[in-house]
Order: sequence, then structure tokens, then C-alpha cells
Amino acid sequence: MSDYDAFARLDATIAARKGGDAEASWTAKLLARGPEKCAEKFGEEAVEAIIEAVKGDREKLRAEAADAVYHLAVMLAARGLSLADIATELSRREGRSGVEEKASRG
Repeated sequence: MSDYDAFARLDATIAARKGGDAEASWTAKLLARGPEKCAEKFGEEAVEAIIEAVKGDREKLRAEAADAVYHLAVMLAARGLSLADIATELSRREGRSGVEEKASRG
């Protein structure tokens, strides 16, 4: 099992906690608050990652990026998506230039 498998485990953990006890699980608590709150929390964590990227502290950036990915996964779950769905989309885009792909979305 590689560290990269952590993304699949994260998807599974979030799915298992969806609808769970909000007093016992931060994930369940976020999901119970709805997609808008999940999106807000992701935004906060993304900004914190951006700040650390600008500062240049790799360890703090790694920690904040992990928080941002976790909250991205929770936000996706709140709308019925997963990191696996995002991986599928990235695979679909492979072999196309970013300029070409963006133009196709019109």
C-alpha cells in the first residue's frame, strides 16, 4: 500500500462518516452543516495553503495542503462526488493541452 492510496482511504472514510454522529466526527459535523459550509471551510483552508506557498515554508505548506485536500474531499462528498471522480476527470483530460481543454469548456 502506497502513501498515494491515502486518497482512496480518505474517500472511504468520508463516505463512512457521512450521516454519522456529528458529536463524534468532524467529517460528519461538516457534512451535516451542508454543502455551503463545506465549501466555505475548503476556501479557508485553500487560502491558508496559498499563504504558506507564498511564504515558502515547505513543511507548513505540506500541512496546509493536506488540510485543503481533506476539506476539498468533504466538499465534494457534500455534493455526491469523490476524489476518485476527480481522478477520472483528470484521466479524461490527459494528453490534451491545457489551452485546448479550457477552450472545450467554452
